[in-house]
Amino acid sequence: MSEVDEAKMRGQPVWQAMLRKYPDLEVCLPDIGRALELLIETYRSGGKVLLCGNGGSASDSEHIVGELMKGFMKKRSLPPEERERFLRSDPLEGARLAEGLQGALPAISLVSQTALLTAYGNDVDAEMIFAQQVYGYGRPGDALIGLSTSGNSPNVIRAMQVAKTLGLRTVGLTGEGGGRMREACEVAIRVPWQSTPDVQERHLPIYHGLCICLEEEFFGS
Repeated sequence: MSEVDEAKMRGQPVWQAMLRKYPDLEVCLPDIGRALELLIETYRSGGKVLLCGNGGSASDSEHIVGELMKGFMKKRSLPPEERERFLRSDPLEGARLAEGLQGALPAISLVSQTALLTAYGNDVDAEMIFAQQVYGYGRPGDALIGLSTSGNSPNVIRAMQVAKTLGLRTVGLTGEGGGRMREACEVAIRVPWQSTPDVQERHLPIYHGLCICLEEEFFGS
């Protein structure tokens, strides 16, 4: 990374480690940095993150939620004031509850709602299966992360369009061309590959890095 990049971007060790394995991702660093700041702002303001994608990108949506909603590289034990809250609420079981919980960064995978997805796709419009959930869950200040290797997945683009209208922040992970996603979202991280396996392989270290940096920002102490 250049000295300018190092001065502006959080989580330098994380991104340096990523570049040692995937040096081709250096071109993505400016957009990764913007996405990280956007997500930090979302959580600082009390917002949540919604995620969507298809196929392997649907699995990535689930994967990201798993890293945000529980400890990833850190245990995220509850702070003393939160532990005390549970102890006061339930003297018998409060300690067990406090010990069993971890700090969470609120995130919802829109690909998990099987009944809703199939009903909406069958009864209304398959292109709107994620958009409907953005409309239902989304609030101004939340963020939507959409994953599409082509950048042209209609259901992801529709979700981005609804998110923009409702005042959500938007981040896209896609391939080299960017497709429609390039213009549909606030920040588009475009990995410099075109084939689906190559693009998805490189999305993983990017979102792992984002999750590590978010965890450090909110649970580092």
